[in-house]
Amino acid sequence: MSNNLIIRNIIRFVVLMVLQVVIFNQVSLWGYVLPMLYVLFVLMLPTGMNKIALLLIAFATGLTEDLFCNLLGFHACACTVVALCRILFADKILTRNETTEIEAPSVRTVTPQYYMGYLALMMAIFYVVFFALEVFDFHDFWYSIWQVLAASVASSLATTIIAVLYQIIFIKQRKQ
Repeated sequence: MSNNLIIRNIIRFVVLMVLQVVIFNQVSLWGYVLPMLYVLFVLMLPTGMNKIALLLIAFATGLTEDLFCNLLGFHACACTVVALCRILFADKILTRNETTEIEAPSVRTVTPQYYMGYLALMMAIFYVVFFALEVFDFHDFWYSIWQVLAASVASSLATTIIAVLYQIIFIKQRKQ
């Protein structure tokens, strides 16, 4: 990774974390929609990145959010699972198994329909893990499942829309 790319990723991390802490941590719509835009940082890291480094960065990103939310590792766990799924699925979804490396996967640098599928899938995985850790209870098993699924669908949809708007506003058009 070049120094320029590292600096851009550090700036992206700071901007997304500040937006998350200052704005999105204060938003809770109907108790089900919790936008977590900071996950976009993990999803926008270069596709050819070292797998161990990706997992460690994802864990550190989630842990940073946990510190601001006073949670016990829910964000860290969910971000790490997303990074693992990204390692398994990103090349298949974003590049259709081509050997090209994408510096910052976004709606502007990847074919939009592929990127939307990737973003929606990764956000759904993040929210299922996060809400399963947060609300799951064996006492009311089916109600817990319903809460996890409802909150995951609503939050994934909201966060995907916010993430795409963020990228349209702040990410430059790819060079053709």
